Amino acid sequence: MTESPFPRDPEAPEPAKPPMTPTAPGSSRPPVAPAAQEAPRPPAYTPGSAQPRLNRPVHERYPQIRPTSGYGDPRIRHTGPGPGAGTEQEPERSSKLSARLALALTVVIGQLWGLTIVVDEWMAGDTGTAWWGAGFLVLSFLVVLGLWMIDPKDR
Repeated sequence: MTESPFPRDPEAPEPAKPPMTPTAPGSSRPPVAPAAQEAPRPPAYTPGSAQPRLNRPVHERYPQIRPTSGYGDPRIRHTGPGPGAGTEQEPERSSKLSARLALALTVVIGQLWGLTIVVDEWMAGDTGTAWWGAGFLVLSFLVVLGLWMIDPKDR
């Protein structure tokens, strides 16, 4: 694997070559670089870029950003939604929906409890009690369906 996982900046200067170790005179072997034995190390990090346009101060690179951008910028007239934003506009409807939700959650919890009892009784072989429990589950479903049909304009 000769390629680096990090691409090199084409405008960056070439990395320095490792020094060559000389061989003994009269030897037929070529000089060997000591770095050839170990993995190449990435160049040391130096802040800045080889591209001079990126080394300018922030206020020169982005002249539209001012020290007072935001709180002191005269172009900003309104800082957000006005007072009362996020509050409930129809408290009666909200309370009605909350009460209906609480009642529906109570019924769902009751259905889960009833389902547990029905399955236990069915597995124990008491099918009479299991059928009564199944009737309870159907009745509780009809209660939730009735709650849903009370006020169709809320949907």
